[in-house]
Amino acid sequence: MFTRMICGILFLTVSAMPALAAETGKPAPAFFVKDIAGKEQSLAKYKGKIIVLEWNNPGCPFVKKHYQSGNMQALQHDALSKHVIWLTINSGAEGKQGFMDAAQAKTYIADMKTHQTAYILDPKGTLGTLYGAKTTPHMFVVDAQGILAYAGAIDDKPTADQEDIKTAHNYVRAAIDELIAGKPVTTAQSRAYGCSVKYQD
Repeated sequence: MFTRMICGILFLTVSAMPALAAETGKPAPAFFVKDIAGKEQSLAKYKGKIIVLEWNNPGCPFVKKHYQSGNMQALQHDALSKHVIWLTINSGAEGKQGFMDAAQAKTYIADMKTHQTAYILDPKGTLGTLYGAKTTPHMFVVDAQGILAYAGAIDDKPTADQEDIKTAHNYVRAAIDELIAGKPVTTAQSRAYGCSVKYQD
């Protein structure tokens, strides 16, 4: 009951956010940012590769669902083993839930044993706004030609219950596998679920 109540509140919050900025089937918005290691990250840097963008907030119960269960790390590991680039982005503003500095982000990565290519801090919300990221997690998959092939939820179980992972259909894994196989993505868009991204006021 409590989980359902959280979901209801969060969905109301999410529905009040601006419409999705990035559109599936069209070129993914270009960006040039630095990650927590000080390295430049961009779509152009990984031209010819599939890229996953994952919006993250360590304090969000929906993010905790996928990280504390190891589900997100397993998905990241599987993607990297297939030569997919994985960029994790935190658009939490300073003073709001999920905000971290570089040192805190590095500790989080070590504690959670994550497998992303890079972790990007976006406290001003520039990158999040560019893509129209609404929730944590909010997932985007860019194909090898730079086209946004998928945008939305990580899976089809919009709850914070770890048990639901067992029976969930993972949209991100499916999109990656279909792109690698040279097939069109069956589900190109879904409704993202989770906590609203904590943008700056």
